[in-house]
Amino acid sequence: MKSKLTLRIEEELINKIKQFSKEKGYSVSKLVENYFKSLTTEKGEELTPTVKKLKGLLKNTQVKEEDYKKHLEDKYL
Repeated sequence: MKSKLTLRIEEELINKIKQFSKEKGYSVSKLVENYFKSLTTEKGEELTPTVKKLKGLLKNTQVKEEDYKKHLEDKYL
């Protein structure tokens, strides 16, 4: 069941979010609902089966972010 919620937000931000929602094709209500869902769902709860399978695979390795970026640059550039 959906219920109405009243929020007090700065007018400038309201105008920006209305423009953003128009560009993205979502209502402001849907954007707020999705944001609240993301805040209240447990981390990893909405992962696809493939991502769930791979999650944590590289845990406790010595791979650094810079090394991974270099790998991608070498592979694709």
